[in-house]
Amino acid sequence: MASTSTAHTTAHADIRQAWRAHEGQPISRLGYFCAPFRPADGPLSDRVIKVYRSLPDPAVMDRLAANHDAYVTALQAAGVPLPDTEFHLVDMGEKARVPVVLQEALDPASLMRPLMQSRPLDETVAMMEAAGQVIARFWHWAEGFDGRIGFHPSIRNFAIVEGKAVFFDTFPPLIHYSRDEMGKMLLAFSEKRLMRVVGPFLKARVTGIQDEWYSPAETLVGLVGSACRLRPDDADTYLAWGRAFVEREMAPWADEALPGLQDAPRLPGYWTGFRKILGLQGEPNV
Repeated sequence: MASTSTAHTTAHADIRQAWRAHEGQPISRLGYFCAPFRPADGPLSDRVIKVYRSLPDPAVMDRLAANHDAYVTALQAAGVPLPDTEFHLVDMGEKARVPVVLQEALDPASLMRPLMQSRPLDETVAMMEAAGQVIARFWHWAEGFDGRIGFHPSIRNFAIVEGKAVFFDTFPPLIHYSRDEMGKMLLAFSEKRLMRVVGPFLKARVTGIQDEWYSPAETLVGLVGSACRLRPDDADTYLAWGRAFVEREMAPWADEALPGLQDAPRLPGYWTGFRKILGLQGEPNV
């Protein structure tokens, strides 16, 4: 599952045709930034297509493309398994170019979130271990990275393929943006007009959504919290796994993570409020 970036060969005409032909039936409605879809036929039928909002400033879009390339390269360097991934700025007939991510389609049966809900407890713990290994590997690698870089390894952003966790969420690219810049991106690229209208009045809280993505401890705590919310009756098992894992594989951040793994972690109230207002559902964000 090698990933590529802007050095790709997919014709923009194929992307435009797939976008215009699709019948508005996204494969996930969770997406904060877009509703991904997979063409039923044609040259891109083996791809998931993610079309994002365009912004009018060409420099902003060029920087987005460059940073997406850099982020995919960084994830690969960190040993994070990714499906084949391409980023395009496509002329869709509008004045501005539209950012599009094309990604190798994963088998829906491999998506981690529904597997966590349906499989026996011991199998779900093995899935948590697979995802945890990716998280630990990324953050140990990132200790040597010069610059600001983040990671959003929630259960809904993983698939389990042959026992390994495959990560597939590369937007927004969590690299080379300051905290304030990323906060602005969370508003500018939101698919939901309501968020773009209301968000500026809640700028501090919107900006804070990203903080977990830039914290090694909080990404692991967030993974455990998701598992506990999916299967509350098994929360003690996931908490015990999380405590053991962080001491075993993420020792540099254990003191920060362990207090959050004593009881089932909860999402911040402002984020659950945003999700309800925006009508986001807890399905895999493929």
